[in-house]
Amino acid sequence: MCVRDVTRALEWYEALFGRPADEVIGEEYLWQVGENAWVVVDDQDVRAERVGGAMVTFGVTDFDAILGRLAEHGIEHEPVETYGNGVRHVTVLDPDGNSLSFAGLPSE
Repeated sequence: MCVRDVTRALEWYEALFGRPADEVIGEEYLWQVGENAWVVVDDQDVRAERVGGAMVTFGVTDFDAILGRLAEHGIEHEPVETYGNGVRHVTVLDPDGNSLSFAGLPSE
């Protein structure tokens, strides 16, 4: 995720994921979101033209907890959609316009 202001972005991503970055490598902040999947946030000038252009969807098992965390931190999101197969989906934009979506499997 290319961002303009890493300090502002870190606060937002820490609220989104419910924790500080799992690793910091140089100027990159990394959150592990799966066994072999990471979200990397940085504000390096070399990627400035890509700020706000990212789009990612996460399949999650804790959809309601994520919605609660968003509400707790005042992070707005698009309306929750429920697809015909029962999957719930919501999209949130970070402060720079990067799109992050969460898709939760139907409750059994």
